[in-house]
Amino acid sequence: MPPRRRTAASGQSTLSFGTQSRVTKPSTAPRLGKNLDKPASGTPEPQDVIVSQPPNPHAAELVVRQQVKPATQEPLLEEDKRALKMSKQDLNRYWKKEEQARLAPRVHQGDLAMEEKILRHFDLSSQYGPCIGIARIKRWRRANKLKLNPPLEVLAVLLKNEEVEERAHMDELLS
Repeated sequence: MPPRRRTAASGQSTLSFGTQSRVTKPSTAPRLGKNLDKPASGTPEPQDVIVSQPPNPHAAELVVRQQVKPATQEPLLEEDKRALKMSKQDLNRYWKKEEQARLAPRVHQGDLAMEEKILRHFDLSSQYGPCIGIARIKRWRRANKLKLNPPLEVLAVLLKNEEVEERAHMDELLS
């Protein structure tokens, strides 16, 4: 049996959950009241629109940009030379082969360019390591160092196209 407590010796007051000790957050909603100066109408009056400055890039975006800069300043490796020699027909052949290996067609990628489809396929291929928080070209080079045989076509797309995103599509979605 638990020991009895002495209430007089503790001096601690009891907790009260009544309405007088209630703590609430301040309300920021506009107060509804009668405005006699303005006529009542069914259409809302136009308000001033404040244009904000474009948001700063996420921390993940800054990290990926820093990863890409050293990679572009390195001398061309053997893989880079082979990738730069690849033609558009080679990329088309690779992508058709990848599409034939699938059981179902890619329905939601109809409006994307073939290069973006190749890069997204690489992003979602988990055998080359995680794609979150790392630049695509750095991920390709890491997979190549680990002898995971990443597709050379991905490197070709990354080296030839300047407007290609450095971040993986999944990285953009999750951050």
